[in-house]
Amino acid sequence: VQLQASGGGWVQPGGSLRLSCVVSRLTLVYYHIGWFRQAPGKGLERLACIASSDSSTYYSDSVEGRFTIFRNNSKNTVFLQMNSLEPEDTAVHYCTADHLSCARMPAYWGPGTQVTVSS
Repeated sequence: VQLQASGGGWVQPGGSLRLSCVVSRLTLVYYHIGWFRQAPGKGLERLACIASSDSSTYYSDSVEGRFTIFRNNSKNTVFLQMNSLEPEDTAVHYCTADHLSCARMPAYWGPGTQVTVSS
């Protein structure tokens, strides 16, 4: 299983970024795909997940209403659209995959992509 996240970078507060996660060596429709982040000096935070079966979506309270997760199965890609970004969103963001659930710690992780929000 390979997960490759991209799309990170620097943005001013209030701006937007779209992260992409290209998944290979697995069939995307059978996996729950999620996004986590880790800010400097802090622990991992679960941000969002999209379920394999019906594409139900789940969000943490910190990003609900600002972030949107969606998938394009034909391109084996999951996206995280991040709007109204705040300095507190600065973190390394990770794409994850799990075949059982959005709720448990994912089995597969990709390398992170840095998101920096500052003026």
